[in-house]
Order: sequence, then C-alpha cells, then structure tokens
Amino acid sequence: MRFKGRSVIAFVLLGMFVSSIMTLTVVRSNLFPGVSKSVGVAAPGASSSLSSQDVSKIAKTYELIENKYLSDVDHDKIMNGAINGMLEALEDPYTVYMDKEEAKQFTENINSSFQGIGAEVTAEDGRIKVVSPIKGSPAEKAGIMANDIVVSVNGEKLDGLTVNQAVLKIRGEKGTQAKLEILRPGSSDPTQVTIVRAEIDIETVFAEMLEDGIGKIEVRQFSANTGDHFKKELEKLESQGMKGLIIDVRNDPGGLLNVVIDMVEPFVPKGKPIVQIENRDGKKEATTSKGGTKNYPVVVLTNKGSASASEILAGAFKEAVGSKTIGETTFGKGTVQETYVKEMGDGSNIKMTVYKWLTPDGNWIHKKGIEPDIKVEQPAFFKASILSKKDTLKPDSNNDDVKNLQLMLTGIGHAPDRTDGYYSAKTAQAVKAFQTSKGLTATGEVDIATAKKLETAVLEAIKLPKNDNQLKAAVKELQTQLSK
Repeated sequence: MRFKGRSVIAFVLLGMFVSSIMTLTVVRSNLFPGVSKSVGVAAPGASSSLSSQDVSKIAKTYELIENKYLSDVDHDKIMNGAINGMLEALEDPYTVYMDKEEAKQFTENINSSFQGIGAEVTAEDGRIKVVSPIKGSPAEKAGIMANDIVVSVNGEKLDGLTVNQAVLKIRGEKGTQAKLEILRPGSSDPTQVTIVRAEIDIETVFAEMLEDGIGKIEVRQFSANTGDHFKKELEKLESQGMKGLIIDVRNDPGGLLNVVIDMVEPFVPKGKPIVQIENRDGKKEATTSKGGTKNYPVVVLTNKGSASASEILAGAFKEAVGSKTIGETTFGKGTVQETYVKEMGDGSNIKMTVYKWLTPDGNWIHKKGIEPDIKVEQPAFFKASILSKKDTLKPDSNNDDVKNLQLMLTGIGHAPDRTDGYYSAKTAQAVKAFQTSKGLTATGEVDIATAKKLETAVLEAIKLPKNDNQLKAAVKELQTQLSK
C-alpha cells in the first residue's frame, strides 16, 4: 500500500505552536472503502445510526433548555457542548470537535512558521501535558520539559478543557506574555513561568559529522520539506565519507506520514513493510519498501518526547532494518485520525480516530511506546524543575526547591555535598562559588537574580554534547559496530 497520490496527511495543530501532539491524520481518504459513512437518521429500530426517538430526545432537551432554563442560553454554546459531549464519551484525546474558530486555526497552522511559545501539548486525564518543547523556542529557553503539566495560563485554569480550548488560551501574538503555572512530575507545587511569545521558524533538519566518520542528523519535526532536507544532508555526510549514522528524533512530536515513509524507505530492504495501517474491522494493509540501498549501520536516538511519526521511524529502523534504538521509551501515539469538514456544513469540523498504525512486525505501540534496545538515562540535572522563586532559598531550608537547586549545581560543576533537599553549609558554599563565577554578590542565598542565572546555566549545560549520555552511547554503539 502506497500513500503517494492519496490525500493521506499527518499534521499538527500548530496552534501558534502551543498545540496538540502531532496527529497522523487521514483527510478524506479512500484507504479503506466504507469507513467514511454518510450520516443520517435511521428508521425506527435501526442500531447503526440515530433513531427518530434519539433525535426527538435531543431536540426535546434543547427545547427544555431554551424555554425553561433559569438564564438565557447561547445556541452555539449548547450545540458545541452537545457535540463535545458525544466525542468526550469516546475517551480518546485525539478525537475532537473544532468550532469555526478552532477549525480555521487548524487549517491555517499547517505551515512551517507560527507565533507562540513553542511547545507541543496533549490532553491526559483531564489535564494539559507537554509532549515536548521545540528546540530553540521560548518554551525550551524557559525550561519547559516533556511531561510538564500546564495548570493555568494568565490565571485561567486549564483542567477539563479540550486541547483545542487550551491552545486558544495559550496561543497569542509575538511579544505578548503567557504566564504559565507548571507542575513537574515529582514536585508537589506548581511553578509560575512567564514566557514571551515569539515568531518561530521551524528548521527541521540539522546534520553534522562527529568523530570516526559517524554522521548525525537531528530531525525536529516531519514537515512538508523535511524529507528533501534530510536527503540533501544525508548526501553531504555520505560525500564526506560517513561510515555510520545517528538519527536523532528526541523531542520530535511527529508530522507528515508520507514524509517519514519516504525518509525511511532508502534504508529498508525491498519488500519489507515500513508501517502498517489497521481499520476498525481489523483489516491491515502495509506500506512496503521498493528497495533500500543504504547499507551502513544506523542507530536511532529516542526519548519520551518522540511521538507519532518519530515512532514510525524508530519502529521501522528497529524491526525492518535491524538498527539499534537508544535512549528512552517513546511517547506512545499509535492512532491515525480523519477530519470531517463537509459533513459539518458550517466551517466546523471533527477530527476522529479511525485507524491504528502498527510497526513492521505488527506491534501496536499506543500508550506503551517503543522501548529502546539500549536504555540510557540523561544526568539527573536534566530533569530538575524550574525554581519557584516564591522565597529566597537560605541555609537550613528543606524543600523541593532546594533539591532542584542541588541537582542544578551538580550539573554545572558546583556540586554540593547532598541532593536530598536540605540546604546545608556546603550547599551555601556551592551557591557562593556559582554567584562569584557569574559576577553576583556571593551571599550563599538564592534570590530571583541568582535563580535565573542558575537556570540559564543549566540550560546551556544540557546542550553540551559532553553531558549528553544518550548521544555518547549512540556514538559508542556505532564505533563498536564499525570495528567488527
């Protein structure tokens, strides 16, 4: 099964780039005949659609609300609520209704530039969770991390909202502020983070030659031009004598299905499946390779922010090519959505889960992710929470802020004697050493100015290759393979 020539596309609610996770979305596809059924009212007794009694109950409920409810009601609000209620009953965060404004945003955001904070979000258990920040974005610079919970924005709580509703509150014009309350796993209290929205141009492919003829290509998102850029960068590395390749899809939330297929195919032997699609009846169809010619070793770097199309890439290399995956278990997004626009008739739309996607061996990774062949954790300071900055941290304090302070100090080379959250004398000495190195008054206490300098230093340390345990493991694995 080939997707070329069909209207099969995967895209994200870029939502001025605070958005839902990249969703593999089928747009009016004929992939499986009969899946897209007409919507109508069935004859009495029919079970496949709404009966006349069903329609009567819905109409009567609206009539009662309109005529009897204590206050006047907004027609559109009630109708949207009814549709959202039906879809929410499916308990699928990727099946959503979009009113006219949200649908317009959805359509407009299939672009490669946008305004916003630069973080992918999804809904989970009634809360808005970060899938991954975009590298170089305001969100990443502010210290937002995968799995952070966005509690509120500019004082408005997000609990219970759909992803689209939350996106509309978080998005905004460049130069405006988004004051987020962030709750990080392991922390008991949320932290306020102020992020200035910006114009974000997505550069999706970055390549470099490392030691021993090992090339590295980082893919940050699978957009329309990613495949072409990937091919060009790959050819450059090959012309430089590349012997082995690292493909880095960490914190890559996904993108276009046809793009990831085209990128993977040159590595997959002829006739082997790249990905499989399964419909509600269990019918499966596979996209098979026409014949890959690349024969050098490849390893794939993944983490918890690798989702959707990134997982298709990782699964194809793992099962169809035999490459090693290194890092952390991926996000676990194994469904495909279809958008219904014409059916709604008023500019709104429904994006509904209609297929599963499976790995070459037929594995469904939804809510499980792809486990790495070689599990490698990053240094502990990579997961340190942003400091709350509610109070100046002083000796003899004992709380989560101090624990995160100690992890940060350790990561930037000013290790205290402990990391359990107690502000010891040696912790104060480490703070003084840091303050002196940054031209701050060496008080040994952490005020707002020191906290901001510390967070900036940590973000810089995270970017250094010498601190990237997963990248070092990938290089070592390729060196071992090349030495055989």
